[in-house]
Amino acid sequence: MNGASREALAAARERLDALTDSTSVDAGSLADELAAVTALLDREVSLRRVLTDPAQAGEAKAELAQRLLGAQVSGPAADLVAGMVRSRWSQSRDLVDALEELANTADLTAAQQAGKLDDVEDELFRFGRIVSGSTELRAALTDRKATASAKGGLLRSLLGGRAQPATERLVTRLVTAPRGRSLEAGLESLSKLAADRRDRMVATVTSAVPLSDPQKQRLGAALAKLYGRTMHLNLDVDPEVLGGIRVQVGDEVINGSLADRIEDASRRLAG
Repeated sequence: MNGASREALAAARERLDALTDSTSVDAGSLADELAAVTALLDREVSLRRVLTDPAQAGEAKAELAQRLLGAQVSGPAADLVAGMVRSRWSQSRDLVDALEELANTADLTAAQQAGKLDDVEDELFRFGRIVSGSTELRAALTDRKATASAKGGLLRSLLGGRAQPATERLVTRLVTAPRGRSLEAGLESLSKLAADRRDRMVATVTSAVPLSDPQKQRLGAALAKLYGRTMHLNLDVDPEVLGGIRVQVGDEVINGSLADRIEDASRRLAG
């Protein structure tokens, strides 16, 4: 997003935080309601355009949103959406993207309030690894001919009772309504959103053998000092890493594996 949409999203995030800070608002229920509005506006293109039409007064668009949603969602959800349509959006689709982000953030907030945000982050990462390691599972979850109900049933069999409720809801929404994204990109986006919930970064750490708790703590502290932010470690084991570790933070790779050192040495000798 850029320009007006970026400013509108920032304001919506602040309103969401204010809502979910209130003990009278159930963040999980709010997430479901925002997801339902996301689906509605993603489907109803003409309505989305009306609600983001810059030629229309913001208050008139807010009143329309209240009339349409007032009987369908809770007061806090309707007020939040009304506030969003008062804002200016660079593109009508940006409003839907923002609503989807807020729905996911509300689910992550519910997990955080329950003290389960770490679990959700880890489960999202592990699920991504499972999908990347199984072409059959990925094909089933991304099959355009399969119904949302069938995909949801498959996910319940995989995650039901084995993952946090927020994890199951987030993954189910992503799989059943990908909105043009790849499954991998969607999972990466959810992981980043979960990390941002704590204002921390995600580091994917690959090692030949599992790291001990003291090693995790030292590595986390070193990365936090390097980047100036608390770091969440997603840990992966790859026997082909002969020694040391490989750390990826966003697009940056800190490569300290013995295998890569050997490869670098070989290249220098060959050159």
